[in-house]
Amino acid sequence: MFKAFAAMVCLTLAAPVWAQMSPVGLWKSVDDKTGEAKSEIRITEEGGEISGRVEKLVRSGSDPAARCTACTDERKDQPMVGLEILRGAKKLEGKDVWEGGKILDPESGKTYNLRLTPTDNGAKLDVRGSIGPFGRTQTWVRVQ
Repeated sequence: MFKAFAAMVCLTLAAPVWAQMSPVGLWKSVDDKTGEAKSEIRITEEGGEISGRVEKLVRSGSDPAARCTACTDERKDQPMVGLEILRGAKKLEGKDVWEGGKILDPESGKTYNLRLTPTDNGAKLDVRGSIGPFGRTQTWVRVQ
C-alpha cells in the first residue's frame, strides 16, 4: 500500500515535467480584442524552424472558401485554410522561447516579427507580432 501511495505522489509531482513546453501542436487562435476564437493553427517544426498553417476557420460566419486577398507575397489569393502564417522561428538557447521568424496577419496582409512563448505548462501560447518595439500579443489555447 505504501509503495502504491509513494508511486502516486511521484507521478503527481513529475506531471509538470511532462508538460509540452513547445509551440508544436494544434492551437486555437483567439482575437485579443474580442476574445473570440478565430481559427485553429497547426504548428510544426522541421530542421529546427517553426512553421504554422491555418487548419480550420472557427469564427462564427467565417467563409471556409476565403482567400488571402490582402497578402502581397506568394500567398496572395491563396485559400485561408492551409495558409502558412508562421515561418522561420527558432528556439532560443536555454529558453522556452522561439523567435526570429515572421507572422502573417491574413486580414491585413502585413507580416510582423514573431515571438512564441509557451505558458501554463504548455497549455497556452503567447504569440507576439511586432515591428521594432511596437506590437501586440495574443494568447492561443492548445487544442492538441
